[in-house]
Amino acid sequence: MGIITRSAANNITTGGVILPAGINDASVASVTELAQVSAGDGITLISSQTASASSSLSFTTGIDSTYRTYLFKFINIHPATDSANFTFNMSTDGGSNYNTTKTTTFFNAYHSENDAEAVLNYSATEDLAQSTSYQKLVHFCGNDNDQNCAGNLYLFNPSSTTFVKHFISTASGTNDSDKANNLFVAGYGNTTSAINAIRFQMSSGNIDAGTIHMYGIA
Repeated sequence: MGIITRSAANNITTGGVILPAGINDASVASVTELAQVSAGDGITLISSQTASASSSLSFTTGIDSTYRTYLFKFINIHPATDSANFTFNMSTDGGSNYNTTKTTTFFNAYHSENDAEAVLNYSATEDLAQSTSYQKLVHFCGNDNDQNCAGNLYLFNPSSTTFVKHFISTASGTNDSDKANNLFVAGYGNTTSAINAIRFQMSSGNIDAGTIHMYGIA
């Protein structure tokens, strides 16, 4: 048995499972693409969308009963239009319509670069009460070259046909007035139909750039 073979054998259990020590840069150097990658702790990357002057980014497949929780990570979202809001909505018909009735809450903390403002407040004008409108996740996104927003959205048990569909989001954004925003949104889609599609878009103009990853959490 050669050195390489012995080394490989030492990192495989009697049940045929490869131990973490058996996976390194050399062993995966030639891999160029993986359809589904586990991020650890039961988190699996399902799909990704990258914007390029896109009117919206939609996830119309992969939201089903496979997972009880879905996580959407939005990274470096840059609006084409200054002071636009980054929003989302849900669909029960595979993306033909994004008009799920929602009741939500919205509060945020912000701090200006010149230290003139440091505020924590509930924003009653940005929550929804039994509305089919798109829900804001980040407001007043700046479109300067050094401005963008990022965060996550958790959607719980979207395939349930018994209960409403809860979600919660936390985000960070640089707004049009050079303030650091920490935004907190939560609520529920008031439907017992299964949610099977999600759409993200700006309240005005395109998503100039940015990536959204969709993960399933076991």
